[in-house]
Amino acid sequence: MPPPPAPPALPPPHISMPDSGGGAVWPSGVVLSAAAPPPPLSPGRSPGRPSASQGGEGAPQGPGGSGPLEGSGVLPSQVVPPLIGGGGVGGGDDLLPLILHLTDADRRENVLLELSKRRENFADLAPVLWHSVGTVSALLQEIVGIYPMLNPATLTAHSSNRVCNALALLQCVASHPETRGLFLSAHVPLYLYPFLNTSSKNRPFEYLRLTSLGVIGALVKMDDSDVINFLLQTEIIPLCLRIMETGSELSKTVATFIVQKILLDEVGLNYICATAERFYAVSTVLSNMVSVLADQPSVRLLKHIVRCYLRLSDNVRAREALRQCLPGALRDDTFGAVLRDDATVKKWLAQLLGVVEDA
Repeated sequence: MPPPPAPPALPPPHISMPDSGGGAVWPSGVVLSAAAPPPPLSPGRSPGRPSASQGGEGAPQGPGGSGPLEGSGVLPSQVVPPLIGGGGVGGGDDLLPLILHLTDADRRENVLLELSKRRENFADLAPVLWHSVGTVSALLQEIVGIYPMLNPATLTAHSSNRVCNALALLQCVASHPETRGLFLSAHVPLYLYPFLNTSSKNRPFEYLRLTSLGVIGALVKMDDSDVINFLLQTEIIPLCLRIMETGSELSKTVATFIVQKILLDEVGLNYICATAERFYAVSTVLSNMVSVLADQPSVRLLKHIVRCYLRLSDNVRAREALRQCLPGALRDDTFGAVLRDDATVKKWLAQLLGVVEDA
């Protein structure tokens, strides 16, 4: 008698995308006005450089606290990386019982809240979370458990806060050098993409998107080429571009920071500039953002936009294209008053204009 067939593999997280009525299209076919979840990666595939066919070559203050992002920006409190290597206030005697209770469904909500509030007190929280039996599965259960609330949009503030506490713990794992590679190899970031794919303007959804962006922001902040190589195999760029156009100022800033860090990596820059379609998808969104900022200035957001443009100008073909498509508001004195007290951004802008005009 032949053995029974093997059970089917679990599908990757996915949310179906309705047809879009138009909008700029990322070269992979994703419509930026309704970005789709990323294509699944095969279970055995480890993150690596994009193939030749792929062209492989501060966020503002969040609710309840802050943490450094880059320059003068900060991440929202729920997505601040833990203080690694500091002595920490809490010891293992306080940490382990809380983590063990994460697998208890009746206690999990209170434990998530307590660990989220105290995560900076435990320098080794990330490795303990990752290597404790059932802990990461419990955190992923919290994430997938609210997928049905995304479409139709029925997510409540209570559910949003609870899953954001789980995401804050996953951010600790993403930020820690001992667990970051494991976090990527397990493709955990893909479980967050359905949250980035939402479009509801309600506060629970905005907070969920912002916290999810913060996890990705913590990854790219580490300046790890493996992180960039992994992200380029997913649809993180069109997801970020969509949020850069339609999100709140806080979400726009974190999403722009992620694109900036991808551009600052040589492989990321070459990937985006490999085709005209990719370059213009990014530059068009940046240009639209500049137009909005001309009426509603924000130095913290403008800083990341200028840095993106400056990095794009390091590519010869992109530099030539920027001569034609660089927004006029960056060429004239539109932001002169806004940047009067920010010497860094003024320097970047002057450098950008000098490079583009000499192209």
